[in-house]
Amino acid sequence: MPAMPKTHTARGVEPGPAPPSPVALPDLSTVWLRTFLDVARHGSFTVAARELGWTQSAVSRQVSALEAALGGAPLFDRLPRGVRPTAEGRALLPHAEEVLARLHRAAGELAALRDGTGGPLRIGAFATADAGLVPRALARFRDRHPGVVLTHEEGRTPALLSRLTEGGLDLAVVSTTGGALPEGAHDFHHLLDETLYVALPAGHPLAAEPELRLPRLAAEDWITGSPHIEGSLLRLALRHGFRPRVAHVVAEWTAKQGYVAAGLGIALIPQLAAESARPDITLVPLRDDSAPAREVYAATARGRAAPSAATAFLAALRHAAAGL
Repeated sequence: MPAMPKTHTARGVEPGPAPPSPVALPDLSTVWLRTFLDVARHGSFTVAARELGWTQSAVSRQVSALEAALGGAPLFDRLPRGVRPTAEGRALLPHAEEVLARLHRAAGELAALRDGTGGPLRIGAFATADAGLVPRALARFRDRHPGVVLTHEEGRTPALLSRLTEGGLDLAVVSTTGGALPEGAHDFHHLLDETLYVALPAGHPLAAEPELRLPRLAAEDWITGSPHIEGSLLRLALRHGFRPRVAHVVAEWTAKQGYVAAGLGIALIPQLAAESARPDITLVPLRDDSAPAREVYAATARGRAAPSAATAFLAALRHAAAGL
């Protein structure tokens, strides 16, 4: 008899049968799965019991509990000598192996995170910290923790602190360049206080001075990284009653040194960038009793558990800072 055509309604074709309801997720014990795999591997309840250090009846109870949780179908056929997985048992085998393998991997990853030997670590730093401090710490950390996958980004202190707050970084190296660091959301771990230097062209009249104070430099042209000196190292000049005349705004420290060497102005250079100074400029220590030295910290987000590797990296930073 030919199939009857589908009937049409004003709204279109009559709907077909509803899809089957999803199967309920079974509540399983990993002990049951491990016992099941041992029995399947050895083809014997007796051998599995011996390997597990249990009685044979205990192994049978674990398998029976697994069968009941999965709907009651037997997972093994009992043979004259040993057992063999049924169709249901053969279907379960790859899933049981995958579940236990994934759990083993998860346990390994969690252990690596716990003891700091593996897992990811996300750090950030401001530009001059990347000139020497952070690379030294990274080299030391990598030698001692080769399994940690470390990612790094560079930015200004306010942006780095925001990334910490948002959860995008585990640790950031920051400074007091723009003023005091904000309290409340972060923990700050002191690394060092930086000496500041005045970078002068080699033939500048003040290049032979043992140290300089800012008021003597009020008439100079300056090279700085921002036209807004309130957020830069040059904010120190405001304490002495003058606003520096910014001749050129240059972001990179190496470029700033090039401008200074060409006689286009002078610049303030922090200690972390001083070791890479060009030979055709002169660095004279800045003395400023009215302001503290620039402070450098490692920052972490308060109230959020950082990975153990962050503690190890902080130790590497402190070791590198001590060497400076």
